[in-house]
Amino acid sequence: MMIDNFFKYGIKEIEYLKSKDKKLAVAIDKIGTLQRSVITDLFCALVHSIIGQQISTKAHHTIWERLKDKLTTVKPSTIIALSDEELQSIGISFKKVGYIKNISQKILDKDFDIENLKTLNDTQVCEELVKLKGIGKWTAEMIMIFSMQRMDVLSYGDLAIVRGMRMLYHHRKISIEKFNKYKRRYSPYGSVASFYFWAIASGAIPEMKDYIPKKIR
Repeated sequence: MMIDNFFKYGIKEIEYLKSKDKKLAVAIDKIGTLQRSVITDLFCALVHSIIGQQISTKAHHTIWERLKDKLTTVKPSTIIALSDEELQSIGISFKKVGYIKNISQKILDKDFDIENLKTLNDTQVCEELVKLKGIGKWTAEMIMIFSMQRMDVLSYGDLAIVRGMRMLYHHRKISIEKFNKYKRRYSPYGSVASFYFWAIASGAIPEMKDYIPKKIR
């Protein structure tokens, strides 16, 4: 069905990022090497991403395991073989069932060539994925990182990445202009930088705080 492994990066990418940004270099040294799981099968990754939209990590994991148990092999034909009610019964919302079935049918009908995505550049991949119902820009960017292992993806639409940047650089706000300045700095290894901003945002360096202004009640 798929091969689970970790995003492939190493000393070259780490040393490049450290050479470009002193504050990020300090954070990388404190945090150490990070391992991020990837789902190399693109269809599985799409289904996995849709299931995880707007639910907790724990619920996401539970529903995904139920789906794997039910189907053994997660692929378009096995998805289509299930009724909407069967898919809903494992915890997938009615709307998400529609998205997943729509994508499955498009692939079976050859209206969407999922394997062709591998031949496209990052901008083209994003443009093709967002044509699918249920896939927005953020989801497309996560597919590029956590399935395709594209090296230079840094998402302004990811709240945790933006939070990690505020914490590292002591900014009260990260404008799109400021974000793009940093993005250019990390290129061509923005995806690896993303891992460290996620770690920072989740408390990997306890002394770091978020500098977002507190709302006045």
